[in-house]
Amino acid sequence: MVQLIVGKKGKGKTKHLLDKVNQDIKSANGNIVYLDKSNKHMHELSNKVRLINVSEYHIENSDQFVGFINGIISQDYDIEQMFFDSFLKTAHLEGADITPVITRLVSLSEATGINFVLSVSMDESELPESTKQYVLISV
Repeated sequence: MVQLIVGKKGKGKTKHLLDKVNQDIKSANGNIVYLDKSNKHMHELSNKVRLINVSEYHIENSDQFVGFINGIISQDYDIEQMFFDSFLKTAHLEGADITPVITRLVSLSEATGINFVLSVSMDESELPESTKQYVLISV
């Protein structure tokens, strides 16, 4: 499953994402991974959540980002959920159509059973029509 937390920058998406990850870790049977553009939220996450600072890996485009996600999954068969903060920035999708990457994440979720929760800095009305079905929270 792919879920989106959407809203303009500064509307509180990260707080919703952090609350969800810290709540979900309490009942998780597998591992949870949190991807972000920095280590800024390290102390706000449960120590049971693996934080990955994507900026340390020199990802230059959305294809490399999806490959990076596949690499993480291939190294840990116990991943249950992955949370992506600042999704547009870390996936290099600012100003681009997010549909192809969302479609790939949906396929990856179906193949692996991993749930993906993404923080997307866009108003719900700006989302491509095909992605609106994945909106969990709109702020």
